[in-house]
Amino acid sequence: MPGLRIGLTGGIASGKSTVAQRFTELGVPVIDADEAARAVVLPGQPGLAQVVGKFGVGVLGADGRLDRRALRNQVFSDPALRKELEAILHPLIQADMERSATAAAGPYLVMAIPLLVEGGGRNRVDRILVVDVDESVQLQRVMTRDSCTLEQARAILAAQASRADRLKAADDVLVNSATVSELHQAVDRLHERYLRLAAAPPTPPNVI
Repeated sequence: MPGLRIGLTGGIASGKSTVAQRFTELGVPVIDADEAARAVVLPGQPGLAQVVGKFGVGVLGADGRLDRRALRNQVFSDPALRKELEAILHPLIQADMERSATAAAGPYLVMAIPLLVEGGGRNRVDRILVVDVDESVQLQRVMTRDSCTLEQARAILAAQASRADRLKAADDVLVNSATVSELHQAVDRLHERYLRLAAAPPTPPNVI
């Protein structure tokens, strides 16, 4: 199991997936919270039964799988319901990610967690890497990707940690304001740095 864990996060449409893919291309194990979130609610999994028990069969599609849009429509505008959903899913997602981390190999690994700052996941990683982008760019990307209005896009951003809070929590920042090629180059430089950090001996405790 790798000894160094990098927590990759950023706001919606910031470019996290592009960064995660580059780490994968470099041979770094990437454990994705979104993939874990899908896995724990597959048919036959306890997570799906718990969600249906709480939110009703209306969150199921005709194929028996979770209808994420229907569930999102239920909880998005109700913070109390959203917290109840998180109380069901977050422990399952975290356990799934920990199993993957234990099975991983290499000097370090990346844990891609969109809500790392909001969820207080600092204790799960050694360093936090934030992909940062101007909020106006985020809004435009969300509207294009999700075919939603500016008001809807702003509501999605408002439900996440603020840009300032993410940057305050960051140990490393990738500014995604140029081309994909330049973003890849920035990831490559960070990769070399993380390899050096992973190879460094642990700092001894202070002795009084």
